[in-house]
Amino acid sequence: MRIAQIAPLAEAVPPKLYGGTERVVSWLTEELVRQGHDVTLFAAGGSKTAAKLVEGSDQGLRLQGVRDHTASNLVMLDGVRRRADEFDIIHCHIDLLQYPLFQDLSHKLVTTLHGRLDFCDFWPVYKAYPHMPLISVSDMQRRPMPEGVNWLATVYHGLPADLCPLHENGGDYLAFLGRISPEKRPDRAIEIAKRAGVKLKIAAKVDEADRTYFKEVIEPMLDHPLIEFIGEIDDGQKGAFVGNALALLFPIDWCEPFGLVMIEAMSAGTPVIAWRNGSVPEIVKDGVGGLIVDSIEMAVAAVGRVKAIDRMSVRRYFESRFTDKHMAHNYIAAYEKLRQSQMKLLAAE
Repeated sequence: MRIAQIAPLAEAVPPKLYGGTERVVSWLTEELVRQGHDVTLFAAGGSKTAAKLVEGSDQGLRLQGVRDHTASNLVMLDGVRRRADEFDIIHCHIDLLQYPLFQDLSHKLVTTLHGRLDFCDFWPVYKAYPHMPLISVSDMQRRPMPEGVNWLATVYHGLPADLCPLHENGGDYLAFLGRISPEKRPDRAIEIAKRAGVKLKIAAKVDEADRTYFKEVIEPMLDHPLIEFIGEIDDGQKGAFVGNALALLFPIDWCEPFGLVMIEAMSAGTPVIAWRNGSVPEIVKDGVGGLIVDSIEMAVAAVGRVKAIDRMSVRRYFESRFTDKHMAHNYIAAYEKLRQSQMKLLAAE
């Protein structure tokens, strides 16, 4: 199958540091190539891939200090549109901009929505182009959307099985991984660790938009012997960071569409202690992949219980649902479903 993968231009594919969407696009692209598909990746300069690379910018726009990526993404999408006949499937990972350009190509264009969908600001686009096929990354992610949109499938993210290898013994600290922001609730993670009397290591980036929150709320909480702030880490450091942890804390306070850090931890055999929000009940099987909680008190109790969860079982659970092979297989099924529906329409005509 001839497949175009269209990545946002914020980061290279894969990203140097933080960048969830670009990371998923990389894992999917490389696995599709391994499975024998003819893949073209449209992405930022500096991207590394076994697919054919078409660079939409010199490097990731975030590294260039570009705040508004709209213009660059539009130029890249126009280039894809001009080459549309070269592809059987055009898989877009940019939420909105492609619909006017590709509205006559809904039989071959599919968009994965990676972000939250509860902001009604964006709904006019989805209402205006209800025929455009969409893929969600969890069933929960779909719930706020207006009725009538064209959901093709839900495909969970998957990562390479060797990216975060199994650490059978784990360690004695709690891990918080990702990004410092109010909705991620690092303050909860710090409070849980202090109450449980267990060390917490925080490996997280601080966006400029969250700098004030970090300075005013989180930084004063770091002055404690149990709390260690490491900062942003890359994929090469991530496996050891989550693998050597007793558990990953995921105390979110928002409708998280997926939560990559949960499957990264489970890949390493590390159970997740997660708040019952967003996609958590879909991703973490309670008592198998970790423990789902509803309060600080439950989370503190979970720290004491989590040692009883077998880390090999956590790893097996990850392997059964969240590898890049599973993800690619499910996307191929979605692509075939899209092509078959178009063939039926042509036959009916």
